[in-house]
Amino acid sequence: MYEPIRTKSVHSTMAGTTSDFPHRSREEELDIQLAGHLAALLAVTDELRALAPAADLDTAAERLAEQVSRLRGGTTPVRMSVVPADDDPLALHERAHALAGRALVVAASRADTAVAILAAEQMDVHAAALEPRELASR
Repeated sequence: MYEPIRTKSVHSTMAGTTSDFPHRSREEELDIQLAGHLAALLAVTDELRALAPAADLDTAAERLAEQVSRLRGGTTPVRMSVVPADDDPLALHERAHALAGRALVVAASRADTAVAILAAEQMDVHAAALEPRELASR
């Protein structure tokens, strides 16, 4: 009724076979994802620094840049130099809070304590910046 298969499959589905494209481990994927979240948080932090310079933001930016560089194998992250004048600081704080939360989730699943602590601190900083807005809306 059915004719037997006489040729090998074009798909490599057998364990132990090599394929033509590189595979990354789960840890490498998490490193890439975490570096991306931290780089985005660094960009928002640089925007906030340009709008309202503060020593706390400078310190946070340096710590973030250090972690991004570590996760990217020593590659220095691109830093923000010019900021449009029409940015809303509260919207930037909301975005930074969300990015720090994403970084915290990935850092926790990756078991990276240093980044998890940094992300949690950044969440607290940006949540505190948003508190007057939350109280005013009540």
